[in-house]
Amino acid sequence: MKNGVLECSVCHSKLGISPTTRGISRAYDRHRSKMSSKFRALNVLLVVGDCILIGLQPILVYMSKVDGKFLFSPVSVNFLTEIAKVLFAIIMLMFQARRQKPGEKSLLSVSTIYQAARSNYLLAVPAFLYAINNYLKFIMQLYFNPATVKMLSNSKVLVIALLLKVVMQRRFSLMQWEALALLLIGITVNQLRSLPEGTTALGLPVAAGAYVYTLIFVTVPSLASVFNEYALKSQFDTSIYLQNLFLYGYGAFFNFLAILIMTIYKGANGFNILQGHSRATMLLIFNNAAQGILSSFFFKYADTILKKYSSTVATIFTGLASAALFGHTLTINFILGISIVFISMHQFFSSLSKPKDEAQNGAVEMLDIQYNQRAKESSFINMSAGATED
Repeated sequence: MKNGVLECSVCHSKLGISPTTRGISRAYDRHRSKMSSKFRALNVLLVVGDCILIGLQPILVYMSKVDGKFLFSPVSVNFLTEIAKVLFAIIMLMFQARRQKPGEKSLLSVSTIYQAARSNYLLAVPAFLYAINNYLKFIMQLYFNPATVKMLSNSKVLVIALLLKVVMQRRFSLMQWEALALLLIGITVNQLRSLPEGTTALGLPVAAGAYVYTLIFVTVPSLASVFNEYALKSQFDTSIYLQNLFLYGYGAFFNFLAILIMTIYKGANGFNILQGHSRATMLLIFNNAAQGILSSFFFKYADTILKKYSSTVATIFTGLASAALFGHTLTINFILGISIVFISMHQFFSSLSKPKDEAQNGAVEMLDIQYNQRAKESSFINMSAGATED
């Protein structure tokens, strides 16, 4: 490359490129440059699994309510969910340690765990934010039906995009910002006239209480997602199961502190974490655990924006299932909102909407592939010619 121009040594074609902006998280840039077809296939599997699990989550929460209330403590569900994820991380870490090659440093050694814990201390930040968000999920179910909760959660995409631009210096094109605006329009269309009448919270009118919770419900998990992606990718060489062990361990600790606070506030009954649980809540715990585990793979091997857009696809499943199981009406607002959301998704991920630097990087990668292929063909021809001379 000379003066911003890349020249192929085989066909001597030239491609002008400009230097890309370096992000705060260099691990993200390195990972993006190493993206292969195997990781793209993994992204598809992540999206499919995410749609199923996230679509089931608000339905299971709704099934856990009795007469519109929770007989169990939402904090206890969050604590048991974190414990389940910790056990899964330990089991997978043991399997990964058994498959290590001879001579490699054991993942289960004290020194390895200690060094990884020091390097991944930032995971405590998203763990704390997730502990707050998991409690808000139950609060939101008191104001909105499952389909609307899913649509509201999709509004996190815009906040996440702003945080990615600030924290990780991600670049978005004008068409992508317009796609995010369309997403918010679709959410707003579906949200119209969705608040239950006559409901109150914290002594505030229902509209004020719902909007306050919505603001927190959108901001807190957005911060958690961005910081989680930053923390996981900044230590990309660390085993994801080891990182999950720290993340879920911090989460269990924060939720346990919440249980202790409830015990002091409500008395000894607040410490009974199994009180009021049913089969629906057990399914909810396993679903939340699987959802959290899948999210960690999204943040490390894929992208936060892709994670949130895949959550949008789950809205259809949630809306149809809630209508079939609980008799919720699929209004024209829901149908129009879903249509606008899918238009937004198509526009955001279209190749025409990519930023210029990504399009140029894609062209460079394609040129590199062509160069390597021609080099292999040239090498094969030279070998064949040499064999013929011999």
